[in-house]
Amino acid sequence: MKKCLFLCLAWLAAVSAAGYNDHRGHNLDSLERAVARWTPDAVDRASEAELLELNRAYRDLMLGYAVLNGEKCMFYAHRALGISVPQGWQEANADAYRYVGQMFYGREQYDSALVYYRLALDAVDAMAAGATSPLSPEGYEALDIDDQRSALYGTIGNLYNAMDSIPQAMDWYARAGEIFEQYGWNESNSVLYYNIGETWVDHGDLRQAATAYERALGYAEASGDSLMIVEVYKGLGRLYMEKGQTWRSLPYLRKAEAYYAAHPDESPVFRTENLEFMSKVLARQKLILGRLVGMLTGVALVVLGFLLPGHRKQRQDRPRKAADTPPQVPAPELSDREKEILDLVAKGYTTQQIADALHLSYETIRWYRKKLLVKFNVSNTAELIAIAKEYDFI
Repeated sequence: MKKCLFLCLAWLAAVSAAGYNDHRGHNLDSLERAVARWTPDAVDRASEAELLELNRAYRDLMLGYAVLNGEKCMFYAHRALGISVPQGWQEANADAYRYVGQMFYGREQYDSALVYYRLALDAVDAMAAGATSPLSPEGYEALDIDDQRSALYGTIGNLYNAMDSIPQAMDWYARAGEIFEQYGWNESNSVLYYNIGETWVDHGDLRQAATAYERALGYAEASGDSLMIVEVYKGLGRLYMEKGQTWRSLPYLRKAEAYYAAHPDESPVFRTENLEFMSKVLARQKLILGRLVGMLTGVALVVLGFLLPGHRKQRQDRPRKAADTPPQVPAPELSDREKEILDLVAKGYTTQQIADALHLSYETIRWYRKKLLVKFNVSNTAELIAIAKEYDFI
């Protein structure tokens, strides 16, 4: 989750910059048939205006296939680059390089993704150095350049985050934050600091996570973005859950759930995650309450032992009862699919590798992994594997 929000922000920025026309469905097919008529010889003879139109068509296909077919997205991105690179159209170069990078990112091929993200940054630097295009014959505004830079900085930060290179991730996040602060882009800063909070929670630094979440909430409230506000509520709920402060966690999670329930189409994935957090918090509260009741019962028995005559001797002589031992938590019930996925997790498979092995989607495997964390009442994969071994699941 932590790595999705900034990529979505960069994605939207790229779509806006490209002037994207939605060609999904039959329009996408018709556009493919149109560009197929352009042979290499025809491209060589084309005028600048024709090349500009063809480049835009390739970019529309790249964007249209981004969520439908990664291979085709990359194919048309390279076709677009085949026109824009020789022509020196740096804005078009930056868009295409970024989308190729995002395709590699989605496949967890992070080294390749970084190569293309850096090429996109080089193109943006060329824009800042005075590059022009037929659409921007007088060059590019500083605002547009900084918009593209900040999106790439955040995306590269997420890439290092995914590789667990946290110092590098924080360095790139800081670069993005400086630009957001300069222009007063509160919504972007709220996403940024939410990501940072999620990162610190994942790595166990709850103090820095709390600071990041509070900053994210401040920026979200300043922007008036109600969805982002509840995302931060979810983050704060998770933070206090990790701290063991369930009485502080639950109010935040309930506020988030109230919003998600009223807006079911806005963020179903985040709502699922929020409900999982609530389930874990309620389970922990139930466990704590059970321990508290057990402790009070024990204290009451001790007091009665001192009050009832002759009880001390009986207490020393009586055999130990099963009720004196802590109750054992039964092993969770797992479906065959969950056992299959748990076994692959224990073998070190990534989410994408599990999806490929079982012929399921990435998001489906991600959902199963979260479900396993909830069933075993753990917060990370290491704990999941350790507990699963205790129950002889692996």
